[in-house]
Amino acid sequence: MTIPTGGKFVIPEVVVTQFHLREGDIVSDFGAGSGFFLPALSQVVGESGKVYACEIQRALVDKIGDTVLSEQLSNVHPLWCDLEEVNGIKIANEELDVAILINTLFQIEDKDTAVQEMGRTLRKGGKFFVVDWTESFAGMGPMPDNVIQANETEVLFERNGFVLERDFPAGDHHYGLAFRKI
Repeated sequence: MTIPTGGKFVIPEVVVTQFHLREGDIVSDFGAGSGFFLPALSQVVGESGKVYACEIQRALVDKIGDTVLSEQLSNVHPLWCDLEEVNGIKIANEELDVAILINTLFQIEDKDTAVQEMGRTLRKGGKFFVVDWTESFAGMGPMPDNVIQANETEVLFERNGFVLERDFPAGDHHYGLAFRKI
């Protein structure tokens, strides 16, 4: 999507190609919001795959549920989750092949607990993709003091059981980092 100033924002169909998802993968979009990425994720993992849409705002969980019905995303499962609580995610230990956190990290207060809790649901060797803001832009995204830089995200994930595999393009105002659970 192009905005008037010429910048490009995260485009789900483009960014999802960086996740190298396969048919049958079990994926969670942590902090799914209104479900912006769900149609693209649903399509890539196919009927044999599963997409959990984890969100703390109950109104957004309900909205995702409506989207699942209206767009016939039968492999998408909306879940109310609290990323900052131990066992606050209603997904079994090591169930996921892939975890995704998009435009959410800057909003989390207890980042270590959240990364540990999300990591609990990811199998050993599983992939964790983080996309977040590089800056506060045109009144959108985090306030300048709340931007979490890519190097800070790398340190956070590495101290919580992940290794950085690569970075990837995620739009003009975002960074993308791919981690693997060790």
